Amino acid sequence: MKALITGAGGFVGHHLAAHLSACGDEVLTTDRSTDGLDITDAPALLESFRRTRPEVVYHLAGASDVGGSWSTPQATFRSNAEGTLNVLWAARESGVERVLTVGSADVYGKVSESDLPIVEDLPMRPVSPYAASKAAADHVALQANLGYGQHVVRARPFNHLGPGQSNRFVAAALAERVALNERESESTVKVGNLSPRRDFTDVRDVVRSYRLLVVHGRGGAVYNVCSGRAIAVQALAEELISLARTPMELVTDPSLERPVDIPVLLGDNSRLRADTGWVPEIPLEVTLRDLLDDRRRLLAD
Repeated sequence: MKALITGAGGFVGHHLAAHLSACGDEVLTTDRSTDGLDITDAPALLESFRRTRPEVVYHLAGASDVGGSWSTPQATFRSNAEGTLNVLWAARESGVERVLTVGSADVYGKVSESDLPIVEDLPMRPVSPYAASKAAADHVALQANLGYGQHVVRARPFNHLGPGQSNRFVAAALAERVALNERESESTVKVGNLSPRRDFTDVRDVVRSYRLLVVHGRGGAVYNVCSGRAIAVQALAEELISLARTPMELVTDPSLERPVDIPVLLGDNSRLRADTGWVPEIPLEVTLRDLLDDRRRLLAD
C-alpha cells in the first residue's frame, strides 16, 4: 500500500512509519515540524495529497496536549476538528481509498463504574477542551462516511506509551524524573495525582492495530484501541522507581495536578479483536523499561 501519515513527526508517527515500512508499505510522511504543512491550511493540504497520491491515509496530526488545551482551547479545537475536516476533504478530492482517523478515549469523559469497561457505543461526554475537539473530529469523520460514502475508520486509542514519548505525558515525565535523579544523585520524584486508573497499551502494539484497521476495519465503524486492563498511575510510578539504579521515593506536588482528572478509563477492545484479530503483545513492564532506557539515552546525549 502507498500510505501517507499526517503528523508523522510525532511520537506515534515515528513508530507507525517504522511498522508500515516493515510491512512492506510505501510510506509517505508529512508533519508541520518537518515540511511545514499545516492541516488547517486546506488548499496546501489538497495540493500535497494530489501531488503524492496516497492510497490510504493515517491521520495522526493535531494537538495532543490534554493539560495544555485548558489554556489554548481555540487553537486545540481548530487543529483537531477543522484539521480533520480538511484531511478528509483533501482525501476525497484526491481519490484516497481509505482513511484512518485517530481520535482519543478522552471523548468518553466522565464515566461511572457501571459504564466500565467502556464500549464504543457509550455516549461522549468530554471534559477537557482537548476531548471536546476530539469529539468534534470524531463526528466530522462519521459524517464523511454517512454523508459522502467515504471509507473512514475511526480509532479511539486509550493511553499509550513507549520510547520517544513527550514528557508532557505522565509515564514519560516520570521516567525523565527518574533518569534525571540517577544522573544528579537525587532521591525524590515529584508526582501529581496518582489515583486515576488508566488503560495503558504499548505504542508499538497500538500502531499494529492501526494498520490492521486500515486493512480490515469497517468503513464508518469506530474502534477502541486498548489493553482492556486499568492500572493506577500510582502503580506505574512505583514500577518506574523500582527500575531506578538508586533508591527513590514519590513526593506529591500539587502544581502537577490537572484542573480535572477522570478517575477511571478502562476500555473494551472486543470489536477490534473480532474484526482484525489484534491482541496486545508487549507487557507493561517491558514498555516502562524501554521508556526509562530511552530517557536515559536522551539525557546522556
